[in-house]
Amino acid sequence: MRRSSVTSLPLRSVAADSNVLLSAVAGRAARRVFEHAPHLIIVTTEVSIAEVEEYMPEFAERYKLDLDTMYGALGMLPLVRYIESDYISHIKKARRYLAHRDADDVALAALALKLHVPIWSNDNDFKEVPLEVYPTAKLLKILGL
Repeated sequence: MRRSSVTSLPLRSVAADSNVLLSAVAGRAARRVFEHAPHLIIVTTEVSIAEVEEYMPEFAERYKLDLDTMYGALGMLPLVRYIESDYISHIKKARRYLAHRDADDVALAALALKLHVPIWSNDNDFKEVPLEVYPTAKLLKILGL
């Protein structure tokens, strides 16, 4: 049986965007990645974490969730967090790819470029970045979840 190129190599790490992190702390589909793929190293930036924290009250209200529970869930996610000095060498390159996109995504793109890992995001802001971008549904499929 021939395997597709998407699944032929094991996925070892992804750079998680704030939208998938917010989904995970709200108990949505993204949480399954954290719960059922312990081998996957999920990295993100402190910028992405700050964005999650900014939108958590709105999400809590929209989905009738307890905000303290969401903060607790965020703290429990097995993430490797990076600060700007870790990926500053790739900021200019990331800005070029995201020139007409969300400026908040530059940090994550720079981190993914530096680490040479795919981006896990449910938005289209990263389509110019020369890396794989996996929305949650595709990542779940790749991981066999």
